[in-house]
Amino acid sequence: MKLLLTLATAHALSTPTRLPALAADKQLKTIFENNRRWVQEEVKKDKDYFNRMASGQSPQILWIGCSDSRVPANRIMGLDAGDVFVARNVANQVIGTDMSMMSVIQYAVNVLKVPHIVICGHYDCGGVKASMENVDHVPPLENWLRNIRDTYRLNRQELDRISDKDQRTRRLVELNTLEQAFAVFKTGVVQRRRVQTYGSDQEPYTQPRIHAVVFDPGAGSASELLRRRRRRDATSPRRRRRGRQRVYASRERAAAVPRRHRPTQVPASSKN
Repeated sequence: MKLLLTLATAHALSTPTRLPALAADKQLKTIFENNRRWVQEEVKKDKDYFNRMASGQSPQILWIGCSDSRVPANRIMGLDAGDVFVARNVANQVIGTDMSMMSVIQYAVNVLKVPHIVICGHYDCGGVKASMENVDHVPPLENWLRNIRDTYRLNRQELDRISDKDQRTRRLVELNTLEQAFAVFKTGVVQRRRVQTYGSDQEPYTQPRIHAVVFDPGAGSASELLRRRRRRDATSPRRRRRGRQRVYASRERAAAVPRRHRPTQVPASSKN
């Protein structure tokens, strides 16, 4: 019933003109009316629809997304009820101490055996924006945002080079999504499942596959992110320091060779 109400609510909120009516509806009768209408429409299209829903679920995707109301998982991917197992929180965070998220991943991987896990961030994310503010948002939100700030710290060199604030925020959305995808990949339950399915004759590929996706609410488009390789400046202090270390190491190795084993140096005056 909860799933039905969720889908019905999403349908009801799809038209902006209904928002004032919902706000004025003290008992939220609107969503139950929408629900009854939705049930009738589904039965007209497929009389066995709810019989299949009652028989259990076999989703192919675990969707980890943001709580933002503009990012409905099923509708974005054009999938129906029963196709997607969903977990959502502020800024699509995957934190090892979050027992709710860890339990969702464990159930999806071990019991439902989903072949795909999608971590979906979105542009114009309020959580990412809040993490970039020099403001104490007060716990527990402040504690939650700390993880996004760590992502900024790890990528500060790249992000600080982006002068436009909006573009910097968009890039942090992408980097945060990638970090959460890595966090999913590193969980024990995912690693064990991938070991079990690696080279298995029963599965077409190693599972689950991890997909980092970003959604643009302004365009309605979703695209998969690819990890960018960091290009290091050859003249950067780190590169210069490593170069000096290699020189020093080669000198130490040369000094350790007995003099009789060193190659004889030919005086410059004797060279042809």
